[in-house]
Amino acid sequence: MVTWLLIIALVLAVGLFVGFVAGYNKLRAADVRVAEALSGIDVELIRRASLIPSLVHTVQTFAAHEKAVLDRVTDARAAIAAATAGSSVAERSAAERSLDAALAPLLALGQAYPQLNSSNNFLDLQRNLAETEDKLAFARQYYNDAVATLNRLVTTIPWMFVAPLTGVSEREYYQLPR
Repeated sequence: MVTWLLIIALVLAVGLFVGFVAGYNKLRAADVRVAEALSGIDVELIRRASLIPSLVHTVQTFAAHEKAVLDRVTDARAAIAAATAGSSVAERSAAERSLDAALAPLLALGQAYPQLNSSNNFLDLQRNLAETEDKLAFARQYYNDAVATLNRLVTTIPWMFVAPLTGVSEREYYQLPR
């Protein structure tokens, strides 16, 4: 009788240990996926920011007196670089919002300066920016999907009991720039 109780206790202990290890691995994998997705957003934000100097230079050659617009874009580009170096999703979103607001008047200069709008360099930069925007939208969606999976794991039974032991917690969603 005592032998059976020991065997049952051992089977339960091994079962709990295996469950803990499975939960730990599942939560850590979801956490790594979120970090990977966030770095994907950073890659696209940096790619987008790296197009800005060429765009500013192209516009400067045609519209040198639009200094305020160009300065705003340059400042917004610096904010993107600073935000991607940090860990805050909200900072990234705010910096992206700032860059969007600064780029709109810059791209609108193409309408005010027909020779700029016919420049192959300007048109190529606009196309590259549009492609980057598409990739950035996909990266944001991928990140939010990864966060949804992680948050669902962290808040549901049985993983919610393992999560505090793994150091994994809920993450914030990436808010679209408005």
